Amino acid sequence: MKKLFIIYMLLIGVFGLYFYYYQMSEKEWEQSETASLSKSLDEKYVMVTFQAGIDYWKPAIKGFEDAAEELGVSVEYRGAPQVDVYEQITVLEQVIARQPAGIAISAVDAARLNATIKQALEADIPIVLFDADAPDSGAASFLGTNNKEAGAAAAHKLAAIMNRKGKTAVITAPGQLNLQERKDGFVQAIESYPEMEVVAVEDGRRDEMTAKQAVVDLLKEHPDIEGFFSTEANAGAGIAQAARVLQKDLHIIGFDTYKRTLDLIKEGEMDAAIAQGTWEMGYQSLHFLVQLYQNPDREIPKRVNTGVTVVTKENVEAYYAW
Repeated sequence: MKKLFIIYMLLIGVFGLYFYYYQMSEKEWEQSETASLSKSLDEKYVMVTFQAGIDYWKPAIKGFEDAAEELGVSVEYRGAPQVDVYEQITVLEQVIARQPAGIAISAVDAARLNATIKQALEADIPIVLFDADAPDSGAASFLGTNNKEAGAAAAHKLAAIMNRKGKTAVITAPGQLNLQERKDGFVQAIESYPEMEVVAVEDGRRDEMTAKQAVVDLLKEHPDIEGFFSTEANAGAGIAQAARVLQKDLHIIGFDTYKRTLDLIKEGEMDAAIAQGTWEMGYQSLHFLVQLYQNPDREIPKRVNTGVTVVTKENVEAYYAW
């Protein structure tokens, strides 16, 4: 009987020790998980654009935020008020001074942002570019549209609408690499149609009223132009305005899915627009930045093509969701 009592006491003691160490290990695990999560939430990643507040950035910001929720990190959006390289440099310098864990940038100027981006890299802040590239900046990756392909897609759509014949023109804005590439892709694709030509390439300064006036002046000189391609959204609306004022039946291919552009397509004043994968740009940008910060030795793709689709009256409703 005495032996049995001793055995029971030993078993109770062993169980007590097991329970104690189990509880301690569970507590340590929970503390470890909490510390890890806190460390992640302390990581602040910043998206920097230009022309803050426009519709175009909404899907990209949403993608950035969706990735942040998935990865358990903090994000912030900062944008220069205008399409101005010096404003964007100032915003970027302010962000760099706060030493974030990483920065995703859409470059308003392909060359003049290089020095500031390199300043961030020298401070060991990971940088990825999205939407508008700065190829010589030293950034780890570029995520965005293959803009020559996008311009070519616009050309082929316009050619189909115009029965593969007629004169066309492009309204763009100089200095921004992605817009130049769209123009180049369009011009090269139109050259593949023997009965079509690009008569002129005009500067719309990314402004609706400036683009409208440029089209009005151009049609005085070349009244037989039937088709227009805008490399960005504001000029597309300007072309539509010019067509309305002049009461001319113009074929117009716009770019991006601003509500104004979608309304023009829905109302039949614009034939189509090229839509970019902007949500994907924001989402993948943050994934890349987190990898670069947490795993500096891990390689990421140098370029990611986020693709385009052609928006017409048939599928326009789907793009109002943003």
